[in-house]
Amino acid sequence: MTTKVAVIGECMVELQQKGDLYQPSFGGDTLNTALYLARLSAPHGVSTAYLTGLGLDTFSEQMLQAWQVEHIDTQFVARLKDKLPGLYSIATDAKGERTFHYWRSDAAAKYWLREHSVASLTGLLEQFDWLYLSGVSLAILPDDSRELLFTVLKQLKAKGIKIAFDNNYRPILWPSQARAQQCYQAMLALTDLAFLTFDDEELLYGEQDEDRVIKRTLAAGVSEVVIKRGAEPCLVVTAEGVTAVPAQPVTNIVDTTAAGDSFSAGYLAARLLGVSPSAAAQAGHQLAGTVIQYSGAIIPIEAMP
Repeated sequence: MTTKVAVIGECMVELQQKGDLYQPSFGGDTLNTALYLARLSAPHGVSTAYLTGLGLDTFSEQMLQAWQVEHIDTQFVARLKDKLPGLYSIATDAKGERTFHYWRSDAAAKYWLREHSVASLTGLLEQFDWLYLSGVSLAILPDDSRELLFTVLKQLKAKGIKIAFDNNYRPILWPSQARAQQCYQAMLALTDLAFLTFDDEELLYGEQDEDRVIKRTLAAGVSEVVIKRGAEPCLVVTAEGVTAVPAQPVTNIVDTTAAGDSFSAGYLAARLLGVSPSAAAQAGHQLAGTVIQYSGAIIPIEAMP
């Protein structure tokens, strides 16, 4: 029987500076996770769908075609005739430091949920076994769409559908830190599996102590927590306790883009295939450790571990 996963989020057109020119590509935190999840799990009977909003433009068509090549199910992508995908540019200086500029305030991904009622969105999402979204998925939504999503997620959780959440906190996307905290707490109350980057928890709550992060997240009702700490061992928290899982050292670090996104994909893929939490963390480390040895968010498929 096929396990069906829906990843909810935003993918943008990426313009990366190459000399005096900019080379178009695409990127987004949840799209990175969806792509790596599909690569790892599609051969084992897991179906990964990406849910977002796109336009009717050439860039949107190119995105869809690229995702389909990666065995991502695109049938549920909303196409908005009067909107376009968001856009961002990356410029790299002589020291290798990168600068990002974003044009996303009117992106299609921000508005696609307004095409739905509670009933229609519930009907769409209840066919999946797992739902995955991130802090960015929440941040880009208008308040009414976010509340619609929370209402539907609450109903789906009651029906036994599992929900995974990655905290990816980007302060610039939120009107205030307090509002972000409020939405994160509402999301964690609906979450079964939480991926928390500790640096983001520090940004959001001013935390200096991983124990406080764990206690707060478990108190919200999350049953499985993974705290990502870069090159340091990640912490896996289940009913059995806390386990620190180290990563293999990587000496050839080229680009850390999508390290966290790929870790989440590796961990989730392993868990969907019945692997233990500790072994799943090792799988997450292995994929992330491979991804950071290549330039860009998406590595060649032949480089997959």
